[in-house]
Amino acid sequence: MSFAALLLSSCATAPDVPPVARSELAPTGKLRVGINVQNFLLVNKERTGGEYGGIAVDLGREFGRRLGVPVELVAFDTAGKLADAVKSGAWDVAFLGNEPARANEIAFSAAYLEIEAGYLVPAGSPIRTIEDVDREGVRVAVNAKSAYDLYLTRNLQRAKLFRAPTVDASYELFVSDKLDALAGLKPRLVMDAEKLPGSRVLEGRFSAVKQSIGTPQGRPSGAKYLREFTEDAKASGFVAKAIERHAVRGVSVAPPEPTSSSGLDSTRGRSAY
Repeated sequence: MSFAALLLSSCATAPDVPPVARSELAPTGKLRVGINVQNFLLVNKERTGGEYGGIAVDLGREFGRRLGVPVELVAFDTAGKLADAVKSGAWDVAFLGNEPARANEIAFSAAYLEIEAGYLVPAGSPIRTIEDVDREGVRVAVNAKSAYDLYLTRNLQRAKLFRAPTVDASYELFVSDKLDALAGLKPRLVMDAEKLPGSRVLEGRFSAVKQSIGTPQGRPSGAKYLREFTEDAKASGFVAKAIERHAVRGVSVAPPEPTSSSGLDSTRGRSAY
């Protein structure tokens, strides 16, 4: 399905844009959309025709179309840099995981998409379950400032995190330092496992990363319209069609939900879905 077809299939019931929301969301006259090019599930790293593509890009362009303003993509190579750039006013909306540590500066929509997060363990590892990871002496490689790093920082009690600046670097750290586990998004871990004979992606998940759209705090009308747009994009099938269009596996459309304080739902005691 082409992006033009996605536009035609987007909601006829899309909410009108209040002028104050438009001015808050695009104060420069254009919508600056922050994207994390490291997240291959949401953004195509390879440029086609000089532009990025992917689920996040489709949503960003559709949001700009609804606002009636041109879109400028602002690319970052890690989620941490994307989140930190809110301080400098580098973007108007951004696609990233909704995490409590980010909520003081970023007003998030509800999730539009969910991605399971889990662990990869090396060949011969005695670790068999997700619960086995959180034990004394277990060393876990993780991409610094990712949504799942922030979650594990709050929730791991005994295992120790070893941080690397990028997803690729976390894999390299896991291999070179012979660490006990690699934390990450499960679709990527499956790819990593193919490079390590005998390694295993553990069954289940420790969390589900809820991918949301954020705008800087202090834009109340803009944040309200952003929430309405996100729910509309899910209900209309726009998100599902974008997933199909880009042939992305290992993700699902997030269900309608009330405002949540966290972008990660633990599987301990409740379903993340």
